[in-house]
Amino acid sequence: MNNPKLKVALPLLLSISMCAGIFIGFKMRDGFPGNSFFSRDKKSSINEVLELIKNKYVDDVSFNQLSDTAIDALLSKLDPHSVRIPAAELQDINDEINGNFYGIGIEFEIIDDTLNVTNVIEKGPAHNAGIQFGDKFIKANEKKIASVNMSSDSIRKIICGNRGSELKLDIIRKGNPLSLNINRDIIPVNSIEASYMIDKETGYIKIDKFTAQTYREFMTALMDLKKQGLKKMILDLRDNGGGVLDEAIEIADEFLDGDKLITYTVGKHSPKKEYRCRRLGQFETGKIIILSNEGSASASEVLMGALQDWDRATVMGTRSFGKGLVQEQFDLSDNSALRITIARYYSPLGRSIQRPYSNGELAYYRELLDRKNNQAEIKEDSLRIAHAKKYKTPAGKILIDGGGIYPDIYTTSDTASITENTIQLFTSNIINKFVLNLATANQNIKNNYKNAIEFNKNYHISLSDWDTIKNMSYSKKVDISKLTSAEKDFIETTIKSRLARLVWNKNAMYQVTNTEDKTFKKAIEVINQ
Repeated sequence: MNNPKLKVALPLLLSISMCAGIFIGFKMRDGFPGNSFFSRDKKSSINEVLELIKNKYVDDVSFNQLSDTAIDALLSKLDPHSVRIPAAELQDINDEINGNFYGIGIEFEIIDDTLNVTNVIEKGPAHNAGIQFGDKFIKANEKKIASVNMSSDSIRKIICGNRGSELKLDIIRKGNPLSLNINRDIIPVNSIEASYMIDKETGYIKIDKFTAQTYREFMTALMDLKKQGLKKMILDLRDNGGGVLDEAIEIADEFLDGDKLITYTVGKHSPKKEYRCRRLGQFETGKIIILSNEGSASASEVLMGALQDWDRATVMGTRSFGKGLVQEQFDLSDNSALRITIARYYSPLGRSIQRPYSNGELAYYRELLDRKNNQAEIKEDSLRIAHAKKYKTPAGKILIDGGGIYPDIYTTSDTASITENTIQLFTSNIINKFVLNLATANQNIKNNYKNAIEFNKNYHISLSDWDTIKNMSYSKKVDISKLTSAEKDFIETTIKSRLARLVWNKNAMYQVTNTEDKTFKKAIEVINQ
C-alpha cells in the first residue's frame, strides 16, 4: 500500500461504513420483534398466555384445542367470512371447489335407517359394477351401515376413499342379498343443476354453485340449447352461494361484448385488479332474466352485478345475500387452513354489495331470516334505495350499493304452503320414503309418459296414495288430517318433482317444480313481452 492518499482515506472509509451499518441497523430495529436492538425476540401476549397456562394451570388442557379457540376468536373480530377450516373438513371443501371427489358414483337417501340408492351415475364405478336404483346397502368393507343410526355424512365417508381403492358392499336387491366389489374413481360434482328449453326460443339454466368446472359445464349446456333454437334465457341463481370467482367471470364474458369491465377487486394489501371481457361471447344478444333470492351470494352477485350494470339482464326475485368480500385460502402447518378476506369486489359501476357486519356475526345472519317476510323486505328496500348512493347504468337505470343486488322486479315467494304440517312431513322423511316406494312399485312410469312435461300434466296423486301418506304420518305422530288445499298442492307438486327426478333426471324435476313457481312464471311473462 504505497499510495499515501489511500493510506489516509482507507481508515476513514472503514469508519464511515461501520457508522452507516450501525445507523441502518438502528433504523431497521422497528421491523423486528423486541424492544431492544440487541435483545432476543419478545414473545407475543398470546404465546405468553399459552405458556402460563401450560406451566401454571391447575389441570391438563389440550393446547391444540386452545389454539383453535384462540384463532376462531381472532377471526370473529374481522368479518363473517374469514374462517378457519379444520383439517377434518378441508378435503371435502377442496373437493367441492374442484368440482369432483373420489367415490363410487351414487346418490342415496337414508330411509328407515338404511341407505337406499336413488340414482346411479352413468358410466361411474357403481354403474359399471352393476349397482341399481333401489338397492339397499347393508355393509361396506365388512362394517355394518344399516340399522345402526348412522348419519349420511358418516356413511359418505365410508363409501368415499382414495382413487383405485376397493369397496366391498353387501346389499339387498328386491329382497335378495348380493355382494359386489367396486373400485373407487373420480366422480364429477355437477354445478349445473338443470338445463332445458322451455319453449322453442327460451332456455333455462340453473347454476347450483361455482366450482372449477362450472364454466365448462355451462358452455356445454349453452351450446346444446343454442342448437335447439335458444334466443332468450332464464338464468336461475337462486340459492347459489358462490364459489370460484373466476368461473363466474368467464360466464359473464359470454354475455357481454367488447372489453367491458366485469368486476374489480381491491384491498389494503391487494392492489386493484380488473377483470374484463376477453373474447367474443356465445350469447351477447337476446333477453336474459336472472332469478335471485337471499341465498344468491358472492360469485353469483358478481355475475348479476355485471349484467345489471351493463343493462344486459333483468334481475328478478328478492334481494341477494350481500357478500362483497374476496377470500384467499392459506394452508396451515396442522393441515387445517385459513380462509381470510383479502379484498372487496365491486361491480363495473363501482358498487359494493357487501352488507354491514359491524353488529356481529349473529346479527349479520339474523338479517337474512328477517327478510323472509317479503312485504317487509320490499318496504325496507324502498327506504334503503331512497337514502343510498345512486349509480346510473348506460341506459339510465338507477342502481344502489350495499346490502346485496336489488332486483329490478320484485317477486314474492308463496309461503302459504310452508306450514308446520308440511315441514314435519319432510323432516320426518315421510315424503322421501313414499316417493321411493312409489318409484320402486311403478317402474313403468317412464314408458307411460313421453316426458316429464306430459307426466306433470297428467299424473296425479290418487286417493289411495293420500291414505298411504296419512298412515305413514300417523306412525310418525304427524297429523295431516286437516291439510289445506294449498298444502296439498305443494305436497303433490313436491312428490311429482321428486318422482320425476328418480324416473328421469334433474331436468325433469325442475320442469315440474318450475310450473308452480311464482317467480319462474313471472319471468316467463316478462321475457315474452
